[in-house]
Amino acid sequence: MAEANLQNEAAEAAAKGDAPLLQMVDVCKRFGGVQVLDNVSLEIGSNEIVGLVGDNGAGKSTLIKTITGVHLPTSGDIYYKGEKISIHSVKKSRKLGIETVYQERALADLQTIWQNMFLGREITNKLGFMNIKEEKRQSELMMREHMGFTSKAITVDTEVEFLSGGEKQGIAISRALYFKADLIILDEPTVALSLSETQRVQEFILDIKRRGHSAIYISHSIYLLYPVCDRFIVLDRGRVAGVLDKKDVTQDELQEKMVNLVKTGVLA
Repeated sequence: MAEANLQNEAAEAAAKGDAPLLQMVDVCKRFGGVQVLDNVSLEIGSNEIVGLVGDNGAGKSTLIKTITGVHLPTSGDIYYKGEKISIHSVKKSRKLGIETVYQERALADLQTIWQNMFLGREITNKLGFMNIKEEKRQSELMMREHMGFTSKAITVDTEVEFLSGGEKQGIAISRALYFKADLIILDEPTVALSLSETQRVQEFILDIKRRGHSAIYISHSIYLLYPVCDRFIVLDRGRVAGVLDKKDVTQDELQEKMVNLVKTGVLA
């Protein structure tokens, strides 16, 4: 009955034009006899940053891989902009407007900035040949306007291996914004970064919302999540243990709730 009600609400919201950007209804994922996601229902609205938190093994990675088409759900429904969809590949998720920025940064270190910006999605001319001049021009605009690169020592022809970790994440996030992703998933984007680089990535994340997009931000650090997120979805052993609005919980209270969840299995 609850599932039917959620499905009806999704259909009604779509008809009104005020549907969430992403909605998952009773999504389950099993690998053999192991239930990794257990009736997960959640919403991501337009123009908001949502923190996805949970201990190791909570199901965060599987949830993200289900959203991005790496895994198909065993059961349940996914709605995007009010329409029921099946995300059967990463290519499909990108076409919908969902991009992922990984902790590994997923860039080709031996290639230049402009090559990384358009890797796999090259700009072509009418004859189908790569338009390198336009790719460099667009990369230059993104470097100066989105990434904040002002040093003349870094150009579009700079190989990525010579950039800092924060600068690399800036390229990955800017690439997602350039390709007009409505939803950007940030999977531990500050792992192994220095304090200054972490702060820079945090600014990039805030810029996602300033530009009217949404993000799911995954991190084990409440200290990093709290300043930039509007809401927090807490996963525990494959279930949604709770959804908390930032206005209703302080950073210390959120930290205490997470510790209590690990100890007792209750988000209180």
